[in-house]
Amino acid sequence: MKLMSPAFKNGQSINSKFTCDGEDASPELVWEGVPKETKSFVLIVDDPDAPKKTWVHWLVYNIPATVRRLEENVRVSSMPSAQEGISDSGKPQFYGPCPPKGEHRYFFKLFALDSMLTFPSRPTVDQLMKAMKGHILEKAELMGTYKRTK
Repeated sequence: MKLMSPAFKNGQSINSKFTCDGEDASPELVWEGVPKETKSFVLIVDDPDAPKKTWVHWLVYNIPATVRRLEENVRVSSMPSAQEGISDSGKPQFYGPCPPKGEHRYFFKLFALDSMLTFPSRPTVDQLMKAMKGHILEKAELMGTYKRTK
């Protein structure tokens, strides 16, 4: 499975439009090479360079197996069955790159699962990872960097 974005190439800088210094819009994401057995996708966006812990910027789960693209600034509620978990911003939405200092790496991780996931309320990343255990068919990753100039 391969994850790409027209907005930035793997290992390259993320345009400020997709950060707290711009529109804070989620970038367009496209994927291919999906396992036939896929029932849903999970997307986790995080920053392992955050000062105290890996900072979770976005959690999306139960993305339909037929989806191969998330549009720029996508409304997750527009996709049947897709849900957002609680990111470290405390909200169920995309929180763009916003490093306090220096250049940080932002990982967009897409997981193909052999099932849909069910939670009593919006999950955290730990709850999501625990529920995914044993259901991951394949994983793809895209990494972009961002350094604030302000």
